[in-house]
Amino acid sequence: MQTQVGIVGAGPAGLFLSHLLYMRGISSVIVETKSRAYIEARVRAGVLEQGTVETLEEMGIAERMHRERLVHRGIQISFGGKRHHIDFAELTGKGVTIYGQHEVVKDLVAARLGTGAEIVFDVEDTSLHDLDSDQPKIRYRKDGAAHEIRCDFIAGCDGFHGVSRASIPAEILRTYERVYSFGWLGILAEAPTTNEELVYANHERGFALYSMRSPEITRLYIQCRADEDLNEWPDDRIWEELHTRLETGDGWTVAEGPVLQKGIAPLRSFVTEPMHYGRLFLAGDAAHIVPPTGAKGLNLAVADIRVLTEALAQFYHSGKGELLDAYSAICLDRIWKVQRFSLWMTSMLHRFDGETAFDRHVQLAELAYVTSSRAASSSLAENYIGLPLSY
Repeated sequence: MQTQVGIVGAGPAGLFLSHLLYMRGISSVIVETKSRAYIEARVRAGVLEQGTVETLEEMGIAERMHRERLVHRGIQISFGGKRHHIDFAELTGKGVTIYGQHEVVKDLVAARLGTGAEIVFDVEDTSLHDLDSDQPKIRYRKDGAAHEIRCDFIAGCDGFHGVSRASIPAEILRTYERVYSFGWLGILAEAPTTNEELVYANHERGFALYSMRSPEITRLYIQCRADEDLNEWPDDRIWEELHTRLETGDGWTVAEGPVLQKGIAPLRSFVTEPMHYGRLFLAGDAAHIVPPTGAKGLNLAVADIRVLTEALAQFYHSGKGELLDAYSAICLDRIWKVQRFSLWMTSMLHRFDGETAFDRHVQLAELAYVTSSRAASSSLAENYIGLPLSY
């Protein structure tokens, strides 16, 4: 098989890239180890920056999102028994959209298949070859048969554990990582929403987050140990902890309901440099991971893809490779700013091992400053709604 751009991974990054390239007249093929049903059911992030929303609109696949989404003017931060409102719309003129990542994936898959695009699901033994040549190759097995895709370029969009980053020679890569001792125990519950915005809580017992996917489905998180045994968290204990950490003295309460999904996710910060080698370009979680506290994972992947799309379009339409050469530098400038913001949000809202009384007082002072100073609130809002993309 021959194509211009071979894409490894049918997550948001790979699907966004494939459709944006299609709009520029550039062919692509996606290979994915999981099934279509699996990737469309995999619950992940749900906060879309304005830039991500505009990208979906530009692609012509935002109709269902506009019909089903929730638009939030800001967030609420809870500490010391009180909730404080950060009004994004008043501070920046913008808000954020709540629309599940798996719903975005459904829309993207339908759009790609609707154009006759090639997405090969359920592949095995994917490997990348000849990356430093002008015709790199993707090899895989499907239904027991061996296949090869010859490409001009390969986009590695296969996540943190995928084969793409591992295919770059070790002596080329530099990696930067911070692994946290805690994780998030997350549940998806069939429970009506009782608040119009996300609530981020810093409580004596640890962080908690109240969020939603629709007016009938809530998504809630509790800080726990990274190595926590999920069996130690029956539903009753989870709800009790959520009530304790999230609710304040104003009478607001978290509605309970059947738990549809639950799991524990460890937190880490990770960046690899460079994000390309030869004709291979990494995007999304293959190149970087951020703690979910700042709601940046999906949005950061889309920013990568916007840059990569422009770089590939420049190459095919003018023969110039300046943007391809600058891809890593352009993306990493934004990535490190997002890493800073995500780490700051994580540090401000979570309880840390070895935390002293002094550390705790400083953390509470930071929260008090952020929620009382217009300048500090504006900085949080500017970063949360998404920094402008420039290249």
